[in-house]
Amino acid sequence: MKISIRGQHMEVTEALRSYVEKKLSRLERYFETPPTSEGYVTLSVVKGMQTVEVTIPLPGMLLRAEERNNDMYASIDLVVDKLERQIRKNKTKVNRRLRQEAGMRDLFRVDPSRFQDEEEDLEVVRTKQFTLKPMDVEEAILQMNMIGHNFFVFANLDTEQINVVYKRNDGKYGLIEPAM
Repeated sequence: MKISIRGQHMEVTEALRSYVEKKLSRLERYFETPPTSEGYVTLSVVKGMQTVEVTIPLPGMLLRAEERNNDMYASIDLVVDKLERQIRKNKTKVNRRLRQEAGMRDLFRVDPSRFQDEEEDLEVVRTKQFTLKPMDVEEAILQMNMIGHNFFVFANLDTEQINVVYKRNDGKYGLIEPAM
C-alpha cells in the first residue's frame, strides 16, 4: 500500500515516517491483495496534543481514523489499532452484504483462526422524529449549543436542503451538506 505522509505545523522526521510505514504495513495482512489506492496520513500538533489522521480509500468504502495523545508514537499505535478494529467490523459486513458484487467479496482476507466473526448487533434502539425548522447555519449552531448536543439536523434556509452542523474536536464547527 502506498502511503502519503505529511506534517501539519510540524516536520515529519525520517524516524516518524519509517514508524508510520511500518505500523500501517500491518494492515496489509487483512487484505487478499494489498490496496492499490494511496493512503493519506497527517501528523500534527494541536494544543500540545500529538494528532494522527489516517484515510485509506478502498473500493466501495473509506477507512478513516484519528487519534490524539501526548506522544506521537503512541498516537500512531492507537490509530493503527482503531483501523484494525474498523477492518474487522467491516469484514463481516462487506463479505455478507456485498458478496455478489465483483471485486468486493475478496477484499478482506478471512482468517478464522485469528478472528471470530465480529458481527455487531445493529439494532436501532431509539427512533426520534421532529419537525425541521428552516434556519440559517448560524442559528443551527446556536440551537445545537443551547441543547448541548455535538450535532444538529436542520433545514437550511438558504439551500432548502437538509444539513447537519457539528462541533469538531478543535472546537470549531463543521457543516454536512448533501452532494448534488
